[in-house]
Amino acid sequence: MKKITLLLSLFLASIFATLQSQSIATYDIVFTSTWNASEHTNAMDMSLPGNAHWSKLVGVNHNSDVDFFEVGQMATLGVELIAENGTNDVFRDTDVQNAIDALDAQQYINGPSLSTAAGTITITGLEVNQDFPLLTLLSMVAPSPDWYIGLDGLNLLDASGNWKTSITIPMTFVYDAGTDSGSNYTSGNNDANLPISIFDMSNTIEPFNGNDIGFIEITLTNVLSVEDLNSIDAIKLFPNPSQGKVTITNTRDLETVEVYNILGRLVTRIQVQQNPTLELHLSHLSKGLYVVKMTDINTNTKTQKLILE
Repeated sequence: MKKITLLLSLFLASIFATLQSQSIATYDIVFTSTWNASEHTNAMDMSLPGNAHWSKLVGVNHNSDVDFFEVGQMATLGVELIAENGTNDVFRDTDVQNAIDALDAQQYINGPSLSTAAGTITITGLEVNQDFPLLTLLSMVAPSPDWYIGLDGLNLLDASGNWKTSITIPMTFVYDAGTDSGSNYTSGNNDANLPISIFDMSNTIEPFNGNDIGFIEITLTNVLSVEDLNSIDAIKLFPNPSQGKVTITNTRDLETVEVYNILGRLVTRIQVQQNPTLELHLSHLSKGLYVVKMTDINTNTKTQKLILE
């Protein structure tokens, strides 16, 4: 009996430790392009194309059960279309959505494009759940036959399971999707009769001869624990006093909001859809003092006085 009790205690401790470790990290991502004619052209063509630019920086955060592109593997249609013409609809709606449906990915990442060869693309406030800590990003080298830069499943957690605070990844090569037979920036789209697997155009392959084409910086800006997310005390209601429009934040685990008048009569009841923010529209109520009762999915409650003026 003592052995069973000990095993149960160890099991519960393990579960508690796992729950304690869960968190959501917020990151800012900056891709800095240094694409230029002196380092990224060949002897036959010493200039970049006049419309040199980058397609939207898109991607997904996911777990280790799925991979979106990999050297030595065939490109998906979604990756092919990004690499060949910079369109991301299939990647978003098929590659990423299938992974989300299979519970292997959290979200599609939709960053901006860059209209020039050199410059920066910035993604701010990306929230990453600890269940999906791997980061995949892609952007087309445009124009090009089927070339792109990217990150392939970069782990945002360190060996101890903590969020990495700062990461800088040099883009020392670009990827070739293996789906187009063109050999220079302005080659026409000539789909390869026999597509080959993805490879990196490093060192000996022109026009990319080992010179960095840019770098990606990833910076941790905030970490929010599950305890913060689930705490009924973290819920905030404002403004107060209010003229009728009231915002409630940190409502992910909130189930119901009830508003009572000074006589204790229920005047409004809202079933919450477990979104991070909730707006109450109470302008139809008379001016005066009310009590707002908030109940979460674990039946924890919080009450707060509200003045309508």
